[in-house]
Amino acid sequence: MEPTLTTSHALTDSRATTSLKNTPMIKLSEIEKVYQTDTIETVALNRVNLTINRGEFVSIMGPSGCGKSTLLSLMGLLDEPTSGTIEIDGRPVTSYSDKELAKVRNHKIGFIFQSFHLINDLSVLDNVELPLLYRAGMGGKERRQRALAALEKVGLSARTKHFPSQLSGGQRQRVAIARALAGAPEIILADEPTGNLDSVMGEEIMELLLTLHREANTTIVMVTHDESMALKTERVIRFFDGSQVS
Repeated sequence: MEPTLTTSHALTDSRATTSLKNTPMIKLSEIEKVYQTDTIETVALNRVNLTINRGEFVSIMGPSGCGKSTLLSLMGLLDEPTSGTIEIDGRPVTSYSDKELAKVRNHKIGFIFQSFHLINDLSVLDNVELPLLYRAGMGGKERRQRALAALEKVGLSARTKHFPSQLSGGQRQRVAIARALAGAPEIILADEPTGNLDSVMGEEIMELLLTLHREANTTIVMVTHDESMALKTERVIRFFDGSQVS
């Protein structure tokens, strides 16, 4: 009887995972973003309708100024649309209080930036640990354990006491990825994560993201100019002049 039960549980787990992967994690409906000055109106995003499912690895491509980074900022709740609605994990963003929004950004979303955004005066370990300081109820021991575990995942366990200036570009990007991973986010938003790296380092970082996606089923949205990197993801979404074209 025991083998039958095991098989049944495996089938149930598989169906549950498939079901979850088909549920929207990020949903944008009729999103517009307009920047207004005294003399000019710039439409950064024009009536964007886009759904990113749980566990997807999606790349966003398009020429400079087409709205890619603006889109990522809206997904990460770092900015608000001029009109339209954003849902994160089935809940409209407008239903969150400011305190709840801050918690979602800190707990559910991890950010990776092209320019790394590391603090030069802090060690590698302290940089990775920094966002966890804002986690209510998390003690210093747990923060340290999470940071060390994240650095081990990206292959930098031997660099914990180094400072960013002592690292190569690829290593600094690995630190930035570890910082995003330490909070165990459900969503990772990566803005040109290979943009400041040479081709060899870029390939290494991309392979690391693909591995992390496979192992943790994290939802990843990556902005990139690099077609070869984009084609490694599950879906490529293209923008032009603020509109989605494919």
